[in-house]
Amino acid sequence: MEPSLAGAAEAGDRFRASEHQHVRYNPLRDDWVLVSAHRVKRPWQGQLEKPPPEDVPRWDPKNPLCPGATRANGEVNPKYEGTFVFPNDFPALQPDAPEPDDNDHPLFRAAPARGVCKVMCFHPWSDLTLPLMSLPEIRAVVDAWAELATELGASYPWVQIFENKGAMMGCSNPHPHCQVWASSFLPNEASLEDRSQRQHLSQHGVPMLLEYAEQEAGRKERLVVENADWLVVVPYWATWPYETLLLPRRHVCRLQDLSDSERDSLASIMQRLLIKYDNLFEVSFPYSMGWHGAPTGSYLAEDCRHWQLHAHYYPPLLRSATVRKFMVGYEMLAQAQRDLTPEQVGAAQGHWGTRGAVCQGCPCKQPPAVPCAVPCRQPSA
Repeated sequence: MEPSLAGAAEAGDRFRASEHQHVRYNPLRDDWVLVSAHRVKRPWQGQLEKPPPEDVPRWDPKNPLCPGATRANGEVNPKYEGTFVFPNDFPALQPDAPEPDDNDHPLFRAAPARGVCKVMCFHPWSDLTLPLMSLPEIRAVVDAWAELATELGASYPWVQIFENKGAMMGCSNPHPHCQVWASSFLPNEASLEDRSQRQHLSQHGVPMLLEYAEQEAGRKERLVVENADWLVVVPYWATWPYETLLLPRRHVCRLQDLSDSERDSLASIMQRLLIKYDNLFEVSFPYSMGWHGAPTGSYLAEDCRHWQLHAHYYPPLLRSATVRKFMVGYEMLAQAQRDLTPEQVGAAQGHWGTRGAVCQGCPCKQPPAVPCAVPCRQPSA
């Protein structure tokens, strides 16, 4: 034992997660994250982000996602009034790509990659984000997700639904939308989660995330919001500062397996979570989110009981609306590292709804006497 460690042990120092660095295991990815909560006290002299613009026009004929606008390929959008799905004009995957040539060395391997990419607009208004939409409007988004998962999943083994919100997360258009990529292969994250969940069920006899949801519901120290069918937690192994995991309470393998009532309660808990995000730093909160469920295509005929449906939310903000967490240096070259414990974040999230609230015209129905955290935009009828 090194002298400094021996001295600490003799002094009887007790481990405190909020003060002492440690590593936590992520069973979904079978890797570790370094937690160094004391680092958040350091002064910040790094990059400061610009607050997101608040003057987004409700309709812009030059915006290719707006109703009636012309896209880059010359197609004219219909004057849609709800959700709108169309093929991505610049797809990362195409259904008819040729196969790579065979290579003569195992260090230079390639494999076919085919698929389709779609874009889904949530709403015709460019200035209306998901937390400001009405519950029926959010439910329509959930239904459209499930429909696309069913349609594309009939042919493709993986259908990735994801939303990048905010310029900070690489979103090039403020109009509320997501993307859906269906691929002929299981991507890396899907393969990791498939293997880890399969192993957990084999060893413990219960789906990993079903057991995890039950544990977190009882412990409550990382719980953000819950209802009868769903709960949102800051994962014990979270990497991003305000990362959350959205989990169903019952065993559900795929998004399209949800009942009508579960889809309603999903719309509700998504709205509550995203309002809390917006209230945290009084800004339209940036994030990348996505759904993970059991593979589809040929996997529909296989036993996928080890899978549990879930959604990841990865927001980059660290300590304010202008200070973000960068995944560089140690994170890129060694392993993931975070500057707040998930328990600290979970405790802070209990105050998210009171730090700022939205006004009477907004769907969260907060008291009108409390100042707005986000601009009031009355949802469409």
